[in-house]
Amino acid sequence: MSAAGYPANLHCLCVNTGSSSLKLAIYRVGDDNAGSCLWRGLAREIGTPAACIQSDGHCEKHRLPQHRTALDILLRDPNLPRVDAVGHRLVHGGEHIQPERITPELLTRLHALIPLAPLHLPVALAGIEAVSEQLPEVPQVACFDTAFHAGLPDYAGTLPLPRRYRELGIRRYGFHGLSCEYIVRELGVRAQGRVVVAHLGNGASLTALSDGRSVDTTMGFTPCGGVMMGTRSGDLDPGVLLYLMREQGLDAAALEHLLNHEAGLLGVSGLSPDMSVLLAHDEPGARLAVGLFAYQVRKAVGALTTTLGGLDCLVFTGGIGEHAAPVRGSICDGLEHLGVKLDPARNAASDRRISSGDSDCEVLVIPTDEDSIIAQHCRRVLANLE
Repeated sequence: MSAAGYPANLHCLCVNTGSSSLKLAIYRVGDDNAGSCLWRGLAREIGTPAACIQSDGHCEKHRLPQHRTALDILLRDPNLPRVDAVGHRLVHGGEHIQPERITPELLTRLHALIPLAPLHLPVALAGIEAVSEQLPEVPQVACFDTAFHAGLPDYAGTLPLPRRYRELGIRRYGFHGLSCEYIVRELGVRAQGRVVVAHLGNGASLTALSDGRSVDTTMGFTPCGGVMMGTRSGDLDPGVLLYLMREQGLDAAALEHLLNHEAGLLGVSGLSPDMSVLLAHDEPGARLAVGLFAYQVRKAVGALTTTLGGLDCLVFTGGIGEHAAPVRGSICDGLEHLGVKLDPARNAASDRRISSGDSDCEVLVIPTDEDSIIAQHCRRVLANLE
């Protein structure tokens, strides 16, 4: 046993709930805080006829009406290693700026934050409740995506609204923080420069890092803001929402569904929210969606570079950022004035470094691993409680 009263090699179950997916991983974390993955499980398309469970390389269709059903099935996997602790990724932590041991008091505060992330927090909280039932004696830790951005400068975190609304917590929070934290760790000394991290997946955001700290980011009050995403709109002129309410009769529920489920790549293409599907279709709607996505990300890189006063390193991560070479190429095409120059062969192969030898800005592809960060946070929180 370690000095903190937990095994020297803590087995941490990492729970990552998406709006229609559930990812589980068990990491062994030692006293040196180095981690290794022992097991992974995944449930996809939860709530749809295409729902399936993946574990140890096998994929089986299951009826998964909700996340709790998927979690119950995955936790019954006979190959599941022992579990000493559970760490949960929570998209929104509000004013919580550090990982915390989950208590009834914390759960009460998190339920009050559901309006800030209605797609993500309800399923994440349901996951915590399900783990409590399945593993009642195992301690649980909440890790917040917003925590990485807690130190945003006032001018980056403040929304131009009256003080009375700002005092209610209506401000820019930023997301994908656990991913950014992993990228900072992977960059090492490179993170001390001027870096833009482009986390591009079904959810997408970009973050400006100065000496490894977040100084601005594209997502704001909720995970719906910033650049367009798979089914989320990203930033819109507020007048569009007023128009839809007045002239089209949309209420709050209809607007929420539109902005979170019908917009983004799916809405523009009329075909799919999946970038790989759109890249495979030479059809006007698909081309427009892909081009608009690349255009918005390229603009965001330029804007964030302005906040940094230059750009030393551009990092692509997330499903699109890691695997969609044509999209990376389109984003970087037009950033030459920022010192960005890609090596086409390296980009096509998704090498770790895809910039050319004479590029003033280093361009990297780094697969993210939020689970390893969750496991490390989990160990530190539990050790500090002893």
